[in-house]
Amino acid sequence: MAEAGGGEVAAPANSQDLTIFVQSLLEQMQSRFTQMSDQIIGRIDEMGGRIDDLEKSITDLMDQAGVDPVASAGAPPPGPPPGAPPPS
Repeated sequence: MAEAGGGEVAAPANSQDLTIFVQSLLEQMQSRFTQMSDQIIGRIDEMGGRIDDLEKSITDLMDQAGVDPVASAGAPPPGPPPGAPPPS
């Protein structure tokens, strides 16, 4: 039988060896899953920090430009009011 790391492992000879072998594989899988979960959570936390920094930068830029971020958040683009005839 081939091991995940590329080494060879002898096939289990009896049910007790098989149980130990399967338990070992499950423990390895759990360990790898935990490692990957921790990495993913770390990356999500890092991305959250980057988003917070980006939001702060955008707010700073809007302040410098004299734009009210609350008023412009959901405002439609400037233009004629709805139903007005198109400019000629």
